[in-house]
Amino acid sequence: MTEATDLAAAAGSTDPRVGLRAVVALRRLLEGLEHLQVANARAKGWSWQEIADALEVTRQGVHKKHARLMPMQDPREG
Repeated sequence: MTEATDLAAAAGSTDPRVGLRAVVALRRLLEGLEHLQVANARAKGWSWQEIADALEVTRQGVHKKHARLMPMQDPREG
């Protein structure tokens, strides 16, 4: 099994301590994956609106969440 499937199984535990810890770990995993894919999309030239549409959120929301984590682009670059 993978980490994600192990965590998903643990999230369904009848032991609240196990389940809640798994939920926290899954949340962190998903946040990391989202950031990775947003960075990937930006590197491929996607606009904030395209990313927002794919994530089913607002452009402002995705920009606020991820723009500060993106490397600064030199304005002299195309």
